[in-house]
Amino acid sequence: MSDDKALVASETPYSVLVEAGKNYLWCACGRSQSQPFCDGSHKGTGFSPVKFTAEKKEWVWFCGCKQTGSAPLCDGTHKTLT
Repeated sequence: MSDDKALVASETPYSVLVEAGKNYLWCACGRSQSQPFCDGSHKGTGFSPVKFTAEKKEWVWFCGCKQTGSAPLCDGTHKTLT
C-alpha cells in the first residue's frame, strides 16, 4: 500500500522537551501509535521517518498534521487544513 498523502495524526503540533545530542525519529506517515514518533507503522507505505537530532535541551514543536513543509517541525500548515 503506497499513499500519496500522510494521515493527519493531530490538528495541532506536539510539544516535546528534547535532550541534547539525542536522535528522534519523527513519524511522517501519520499512522504511528507513538506520535509524534515512529513506531514502524509506515512499513508497506511510501513513507519513511525523518531523523531529528537535538542540538540542545529545549522545547520543540513537532508537526502533528504531517503536511509541514519543514519536516519534522511545525510550520503552521495545520492552520490551513479544512
